[in-house]
Order: sequence, then structure tokens, then C-alpha cells
Amino acid sequence: MNKDSGCSGPATHQSLTVDEARRIILDTVRPAGGWERVALRSALGRVLAEDIVAPCNVPAHDNSAMDGYAVRADDLAADAEARLQVVGTAFAGRGFSGIVGKGQAVRIMTGGVMPLGADTIVVQEVVRTEGERIVVPGGIRRGQNVRRAGEDLAEGAVAISRGKLMGPPELGLAASLGLAEVTIARRLRVAFFSTGDELASIGRPLAPGEVYDSNRYTLHGALNRAGCELVDMGVIPDRQDALETAFRNAAACADVVLTTGGVSVGEADFIRELMQRLGEVSFWKIDIKPGRPMAFGRIGKTWMFGLPGNPVAVMVTYYQFVLDALLKISGLDPLPERPLMSLVCTAPIRKLAGRREYLRGRLYAEDGAWKVRPASTQGSGILRSMSEANCFIVLDENRDDVVAGDSVQVQLFDGLV
Repeated sequence: MNKDSGCSGPATHQSLTVDEARRIILDTVRPAGGWERVALRSALGRVLAEDIVAPCNVPAHDNSAMDGYAVRADDLAADAEARLQVVGTAFAGRGFSGIVGKGQAVRIMTGGVMPLGADTIVVQEVVRTEGERIVVPGGIRRGQNVRRAGEDLAEGAVAISRGKLMGPPELGLAASLGLAEVTIARRLRVAFFSTGDELASIGRPLAPGEVYDSNRYTLHGALNRAGCELVDMGVIPDRQDALETAFRNAAACADVVLTTGGVSVGEADFIRELMQRLGEVSFWKIDIKPGRPMAFGRIGKTWMFGLPGNPVAVMVTYYQFVLDALLKISGLDPLPERPLMSLVCTAPIRKLAGRREYLRGRLYAEDGAWKVRPASTQGSGILRSMSEANCFIVLDENRDDVVAGDSVQVQLFDGLV
């Protein structure tokens, strides 16, 4: 391996744990760089490339947090009622032009600018009216229900930090600063292809021994959801010359290359060998089920992931290893936390200690509590099990058989897939 490769040491023939493999990947990959200016609404789901600094206070003026009356705290008593003369009204967007004097009050709406002279808002629910006067109870605190200028954001403060994913709250926050455009990281360009002479493209009848290539469609959906720019290179035959050409072409045009199939030790499995010959391979075996054969490395500046061929194994390895790598390469910082929930499993599960297993699970409510059970058949080639599931049941390396009623760790699909 080249000394300046950035990968974490030579490829190992030993299997890594899931945590070791994730650490190597995330410690190795680096943001791709590059940015563009886009209209604010087009920034949804994109990574911010530079800090957004507040050009003004938000809110711009002291204003009322409630519908009520703007008053002077000096006119109120701690333990007795106060009678005040109402001298006007302040609406949101149309303030009171006068000054609140001694013994006076101004009717004010939520968001209305605080009138000069007033320093406290009394909510309308506690006030009693007597003609043109109001009666305010005792015990109102000075400054109550007033939103101060700059309370949300002070002028010059960082409103949204570089590396933040722009979601609906961030769009609203940027809009509150009057920003029509923002600077975001460019979309990652990801090339992907499947390998295998047995794979057929959809739209034509299958020949004997063929299966339809589902992996590219799974990855197409996952990569689209991750906000990537896609280069679908189709199905590449199990020939070294064809695969080498595909690798070179992919590495020349993409930030990241994903392949499916061809990373195990079969006679026609060339992916790992080609990645090692054209570039570098950090590892290619992980103690995981499904997905044990998975290669990670690079060719030049392009990151390479050789995923297994079985459809479920593709999805498991993508979500457990590739997705967060893509987010880091795109500039997201910090990476999202993916919490595990501890729930009762209502069905037995057979397992051997020594590797981490990701079973497709079905989360459901019963007797007022959330529980989980394995979904359908768990074979790594049965993609239906992913469609029927809404979570992964995660069984760590030291765990063996699960008895119905045991607690297990669960990773929700929501926010992941």
C-alpha cells in the first residue's frame, strides 16, 4: 500500500469486528470538497458548506410573546390590583406610535413591537376590563412575556454551522435572516455497478440460470435518498478485462464507487483482487451476518466499497458501513447518532457467538408496550424480508441464542433507510 494513501494500514486477511471496520472507514475517508450557491428552497437535504452568520438580530425588536397588555412594571403592585388606562393597540407588524406613560397600558398582540415606556406584558387571561381601564392582579414579574431583540440570534452570531444538514428548521432559520441563497457542499458523485454473468436486466425474459439484478435498484434508491449524483454503470460481466475497464472508468468520474458481488473467494470473484492491483484495500472480511465479504479501499482519490452480492447483505452493509462514510465524504459534521433501543423479542432466534448479526425485525405495539419479532425468512438472498421489516434486530458478537421474552437491541429503519 502506498504510504500516502490515507488508508489505515495494509489489507488484512483476518476478519474485523463491525466496530473495527466502521472505525477504519470513518477514520480514513475525508470530505470531497467543492461547493455551490443555491436558492434556499433547493438546499433541503444538502450539507451547508460555510457558516451562516446572522446579519441582524432575531427578533429585530423587543416584542410580545403573548396576546395581552404592554405595561410599566413600576405601575404594578406585588400584592394588590392595579388599574391602568388603555391608550392604544400594538399589532404584529403595526406598532403603537406613542409612549406608555405612568398609569397607562397598550393592548398588544403576539409579535407586536414593545411600545416605548413599557417593559412588561400582562397576558389577557388574567386581566379584568372596566370600560377603558384594565385591572391587573398583583404579583406580575417585571419583563414577563417579553421576547428581547436578539433573543433567538444576536447579530454576528453563527446561526447554522458549516457541516449541518439543511432540514426544514434550518430552512426556516435561514429565511428568518432574510437569506435567499446559501452555500452548500456539492453533491457526491457515486458510480455503481453489479457483477455476475447470472444477472439479467429487467424488461426481458430470464434465460436458464439467470436472475434479475435487484441490487442496482436498491442502491439507486438508497443513494438518491442520501442526496448523491448517480452514475449507473449497469451489469459488468465476470471477466477481468471488463471489470478492470469498469473500475478505471468509475474511478475517473466519481468520488465513490460501489460494486455488488465478486468479493468472496470464488473462482470468478475478481473485485477484491482488482481493487488491490489498481489501488489499495484496507480490509475485505468482517465478522457480520449477512455481509461477511466486504472490501473497502481506494483507487487514486476515489473511495471504493465492494459489497456482497446477496440483496439483503447489500442493504445491511450499505446502511452499517457505507451510508455514514458517504455523509462524511459529503462534509456532514457531526455524523448522526444511530441509537439502539432495548425491546422484548417475542420469538426465539438461533445464533452462534462470534459475529454480529443483523436480522430483519418487525416492531409492533402490544398491551401498551413496543415489542419486536423477526420478520419473515432471514436468508441473505430474500429481499422480501427487508420490505416486510421496519427495523434491524442487532445481536452482538458475544450473544448466542435468543429465547422468547429476552431483551434485544433494535435499530429502527426510520431515519436510516
